[in-house]
Amino acid sequence: MASSAFKPVIGLTSYLEPAKFLAWDTEAVLLHRVYVDCVVAAGGIPVVLPPVSDAYDRLVSTVDGLVLTGGADVEPARYGHEPHPATYVRPERDAFEFGLFEAARTAGKPVLGVCRGLQVMSVALGGTLVQHLPESAGTTEHQPAPATFGTSTVLLENGSRAAAILGRETKARCYHHQAIDRLGTGLEPVGWAADGTIEAAEVPGEFTLGVQWHPEQDSDDVRLFQALVDASKERA
Repeated sequence: MASSAFKPVIGLTSYLEPAKFLAWDTEAVLLHRVYVDCVVAAGGIPVVLPPVSDAYDRLVSTVDGLVLTGGADVEPARYGHEPHPATYVRPERDAFEFGLFEAARTAGKPVLGVCRGLQVMSVALGGTLVQHLPESAGTTEHQPAPATFGTSTVLLENGSRAAAILGRETKARCYHHQAIDRLGTGLEPVGWAADGTIEAAEVPGEFTLGVQWHPEQDSDDVRLFQALVDASKERA
């Protein structure tokens, strides 16, 4: 059994994007610092995983838990749809994260999906997505403007892992123009926004939990990251 001093290693997926910093204008591996800060605050050791490898089993073997972070839309071909004009994709990241997710579940490693991460989990398990909420739901409250987070109240299902961590109701910082349509096999919906959008889903009996919002944006509340770190510590 791991000692109380043991700090689990938490892998975080990342972006591969053009970036400018100092004297450089180049392609870079990127991740918002708030993710790693939340893992540290929760007692874990963050490791950034760039989407450039297919050694999924080996990568998963080096971490105790996994965070599938936010980012671009999942390629619609993965769930049998044509792309909406507002959909933007990163196919190399899809391949990487789908492979990691499968390897993590096979190895029994805890997984937390954040925004895109929930969508990756669901599509990987056979689900589909609503590609543009402003058209289907008639609102932009989930993504008010570029680089502007919305705030919504999420109601969580009694008895769910999500509710055990956060309580029956939580305030969520959200930034997504897509959402779950049909959930993937094995996932159960456990959290909803006021308009009925699925905001949390999990696999009963294992720490496979995804939320549609961005918990890393509230550095004063790291309960989801703490739960992942605790589960990873127990698993290790």
